Amino acid sequence: MNVVAVTSCPTGIAHCQMAAENLERTGERLAHEIKVEVQGAVGTQNELTATEIDGADAIIIAADTAVSRDRFGDKPLVESPVKHGVNDPERLFEHAVELVEAGETGPVEVGGGSGGESDAGATAGGAAPGATGDATEDELPPKAHDNVERMIGLALDAAATLA
Repeated sequence: MNVVAVTSCPTGIAHCQMAAENLERTGERLAHEIKVEVQGAVGTQNELTATEIDGADAIIIAADTAVSRDRFGDKPLVESPVKHGVNDPERLFEHAVELVEAGETGPVEVGGGSGGESDAGATAGGAAPGATGDATEDELPPKAHDNVERMIGLALDAAATLA
């Protein structure tokens, strides 16, 4: 399946980058083609083209900020908070596959959704009981935990480039 995705978060430094990387790795592991656009502190990176969007079977948006859905038309679209892209990208792909297989179009929210609201203090749908807000280092899955310092380094490099 061909999937395009967008990740975004209010600060646009670590979480949207980690979500993008986890979506890419998970998509590849599940034998899906995937391209992820990151909307962060340094602007839009890896911007999706109209051709890529047209060729996509499904769209995943993992964001805590408003992401315009206009360019995605009536394609199957899975929307969730960015933390699901970090902590549970498999679940987002499962929903995307279900939508495509059912022939459904339009958006479906998974555990909250984007639109500018912060998920701080909100319980993640499907998260362990008592899990709230953004993941801490101790709560991150092993792959994400290994990448935290690297992603922060990348974000600091990008910020230095802008300065």
